[in-house]
Amino acid sequence: MNNNLKRLLGVMCCGVMALNAFSQTGKEHVAIIPEPVSITQSEGQYVLPKNIIVATSINPEMKQAIATLKGLSIPTGNHVTVLNSAAKPAIRLMINAKNDTLIGDEGYYLSVTKKGVVIRANKPAGLFYGTQTLIQLLPKEIVSAKRVTGFSWAMPLVQITDYPRFKWRGLMFDVSRHFFTKAEVEEYIDNMSKYKYNLLHMHLTDDEGWRIEIKSLPRLTTVGAYNVKKVGYFGSFPAPKPDEPRDYGGFYTQDDIREIVQYAKDRFMNILPEIDVPGHSLAAVVAYPELSCTPGADQYQVRSGEHFMNFTKDGIKAGIDNTLCPANEKVYVFLDKVLTEVAKLFPFGYIHMGGDECAKNFWEKSDSVKALMQREGLKTQEEVQAYFEKRVEKIVESKGKKFLGWDEILEGGLAPDAIVMSWRGMKGGIQAAKMGHEVVMSPTTFAYLDYMQGDPAIEPHVYATLRLSKAYQFEPVPDSVDSKLIIGGQANLWTEQVYNVRHLEYMTWPRAFAISEDLWTPKAKKNWDDFFGRVEKHFGRFDEAQIKYAPSVYDPSLTVRMMPDSTLQVSMETEVKGLDIHYTFDNSFPDNFYPKYTEPLLVPKESSQLKVITYRDGKPVGRLITIPMDEMKKRATRRNYD
Repeated sequence: MNNNLKRLLGVMCCGVMALNAFSQTGKEHVAIIPEPVSITQSEGQYVLPKNIIVATSINPEMKQAIATLKGLSIPTGNHVTVLNSAAKPAIRLMINAKNDTLIGDEGYYLSVTKKGVVIRANKPAGLFYGTQTLIQLLPKEIVSAKRVTGFSWAMPLVQITDYPRFKWRGLMFDVSRHFFTKAEVEEYIDNMSKYKYNLLHMHLTDDEGWRIEIKSLPRLTTVGAYNVKKVGYFGSFPAPKPDEPRDYGGFYTQDDIREIVQYAKDRFMNILPEIDVPGHSLAAVVAYPELSCTPGADQYQVRSGEHFMNFTKDGIKAGIDNTLCPANEKVYVFLDKVLTEVAKLFPFGYIHMGGDECAKNFWEKSDSVKALMQREGLKTQEEVQAYFEKRVEKIVESKGKKFLGWDEILEGGLAPDAIVMSWRGMKGGIQAAKMGHEVVMSPTTFAYLDYMQGDPAIEPHVYATLRLSKAYQFEPVPDSVDSKLIIGGQANLWTEQVYNVRHLEYMTWPRAFAISEDLWTPKAKKNWDDFFGRVEKHFGRFDEAQIKYAPSVYDPSLTVRMMPDSTLQVSMETEVKGLDIHYTFDNSFPDNFYPKYTEPLLVPKESSQLKVITYRDGKPVGRLITIPMDEMKKRATRRNYD
């Protein structure tokens, strides 16, 4: 057994012993998300002094860790002084003189004793993550944006050893379907970094808008970045009228991008840019119609949420051609120009080139595509896309970057050095890993944050549901593959139905808590009941910080079945323990004096609706859910929400 393995087993054993000790003594368990590798908790507390001395080396890479600690002065009213050295500081940040192989580049040791706080790491990134954990050890009021009086700013005495399980820990933010400003993106980065995410995937281009300035191709943003504002259910809008103004949208200038990249870098986060091709390219085609295979593309408009694509068992069929033409050499010249500028703006070593949901029905009709197939010996449209992807990979690699795409790039033959992002379940990632390719797991099954979080009667409607407990079950490494090829995972937030920041927050949290723990915490340490106990503590923190989150986890999950006699049967369950479900069929509003659900219910035939709500310890915690009888009948024959 090597020394590193011995040390790992040792800290994990200590963590188990500490948890057992906590259970026996009744001490309140610290609520850190994601759960550290090891926590040993002792009796007692350390109280921050009125004059908080922070001792640390002051250099550019320490900028944000220092800023985090200086921020303690806002809610506490205490004075924070940062010095290169101090005899008895309240908080000491230390870079290890000798590299500690156990904790790597992002890990840290955090010690809270009655004498103060010490955080040690190999790299500034570890110290930054250590300061985020330090904030979570303090009372929830520490995140307040204003002074909070009458508090003892105490933290428990702990010894923490912590480091991430995966190097790729990301969230994807779709800024194309609806545009979010630079300030809003930076706010999203701030909240991500508190939970030790280290990658923001920006989906920058799609049918609804091209969001990044390309100086050599100005029409991409002067024309391609704007559509007609519509409010309601995206995908169901009528086509805009010719006289409706196309002034909704926006884009990031190259200076904006540089500032976002630096903002993320200060928080030890990479930005992965995505230029989605050859499908999802309507905004580019509208700006430069010569990139299309289809006559009449010069009459197209940037999509404003109208329906134009069908997903069938036989494939994807588009009503208008939203693809770049793989047989047109101008397309590759165009992409070379785009990627030349993108590569200079984003220092991260990867560029995501999309590749998903490419409707090929217009390619099938194109004489130029038919000629390409004959010339290159291509037998299927999937092979045509593979030809395109391999050429794009060469362009990406010519800019010094690695080529990454959604798992559709496997179809027709994978480019030689491509990295696959598996979204249609885990299957694509498994296939790519078995072929020797690196994989990022982001399956719809566990990691799609645009899905509904609870019952469709109360959630903004989307075609599928992903509950918090399901997100917490995400395991990025399948048993059948070499774990070294699974470089990490991420959750994806598509924003077709997300119009503003408050709803963006609602859709992200708390499921992003789960994904952060899936990607950081050792698999053996994950425990749903313990996790949810910590989530509730962080709900309190979000209340203090005025960040919105979804309370859907408190709402019951309902299943409706049609019995042989045509009677409806309703089954209900909760994600968390200790909740009582109360219900009515008589149109009145249930509370904890109404019947409590204990077994599947037969719905009275004369009833017009079911109302349910959850209580805990005599107090309502769930939201009132009302389901009309017609909806229950539909669910009995279409049970595809959970």
